[in-house]
Amino acid sequence: MSAAFYVWFLFWCFQTNTAGAQLPPPHNLKINSMNTNYTLIWEWDLGSADNGTVSFTTQYVAKYKLRNLKKSLSWYTGCETTSHRSCDLTKLKLYYLGIFRFRVQASVNGRVSDWATMDFCPDKDAALGPPSKVALSPEGRNLDILISDPMTSTNSSMKEHHEDLYFQVLYWERSADAQAARQTLTSKTNVVTLSHLKAWTCYCVSVQSRYDFYNKSSSFTPPLCIQTEGSIPWWEVFGYFLLSLVIWFLVMLLFIYGFLACFKELKATFYPSVQLPALFQYLCDSSGSDIPRLLTESDSELLCDKVTVCPAPPVLEIHNPPPEFLPEPTGLETDSSGKHSRSSSGSGDSGVYSTGGSSNLRQQHSGQDSQGPLDSQQVKMHDMALGLKTHLLIADEGIVDMCV
Repeated sequence: MSAAFYVWFLFWCFQTNTAGAQLPPPHNLKINSMNTNYTLIWEWDLGSADNGTVSFTTQYVAKYKLRNLKKSLSWYTGCETTSHRSCDLTKLKLYYLGIFRFRVQASVNGRVSDWATMDFCPDKDAALGPPSKVALSPEGRNLDILISDPMTSTNSSMKEHHEDLYFQVLYWERSADAQAARQTLTSKTNVVTLSHLKAWTCYCVSVQSRYDFYNKSSSFTPPLCIQTEGSIPWWEVFGYFLLSLVIWFLVMLLFIYGFLACFKELKATFYPSVQLPALFQYLCDSSGSDIPRLLTESDSELLCDKVTVCPAPPVLEIHNPPPEFLPEPTGLETDSSGKHSRSSSGSGDSGVYSTGGSSNLRQQHSGQDSQGPLDSQQVKMHDMALGLKTHLLIADEGIVDMCV
């Protein structure tokens, strides 16, 4: 009897030491979810770590696989040896209508705790989020509310999982009274129109998502406020009309002014006021082109006068006669035989006679027909010089001395 008691005592001490060596498992498991975003969180007593570093492992499996005991069960790891007391399950992309079992285990210095488990069904347990966006648009005295569906983690509409999802709209007139009467309405469409509101009054709107199958409802969106519109007064319409007319008139005036300025510049460039001379205008093509053309033979006859080219008159050179034919350097005197003789002028002339001298010479020549051979030769020379002198006087309009 004492031996049996001794064995039982040893076994009890062994069980006590073994139980004290085990770590306590995590507790108070829950999932924070919103649409298809899931995060598993838990609690654990830090005093059980015994100055060691604690880590946690999270695994999951579809619950229907637990019913088949004949097959070996394989768990999938969601988070392994993490020091955080949470595990993000969104990346697992769990089937929304499925049921899953999660389990968490603590580990400190090689010692492990038991598994703490919980079941989770996204369709039933996941919270429903509010609309992703709400916009207001006044239409006169009416107010249009544009609602965007709640979005999943893959940016798709939650109506893919909840076909009967609808919205509850809460609206009220903004005033100093915080307890102003609030009205609600429901709609399955994404556009809601609030009608019969007060004109030029500010209204606030807040929207909530709802799903009645599991009695899901989201939080309300932050209030949005906007002022309604109303009929525009006639004087405001008339003022807008006058303003539009003035703007239109100014625009047309600027357009016409710019057009005239451009037209004036183009005209001055291509059609200048200074015209070409008639001769150069004729050189241009008869079709109106400004490109000059060459003159033909008929054109040159029409433009140019007839010109008669005469040869240059020969220059008559009169040389001094030989010495034997020169008269004596004396004036014309009556000698003893009754004949006149030529006297020298005494001025050293070389035989050049002026117009007066030529006339005197002619008178002497007409009065003395009975001169000798020398006098006749001198008269011929004077006549020739007189004709040449007259021709040169006409040509040059001056007096030209000649040598005889």
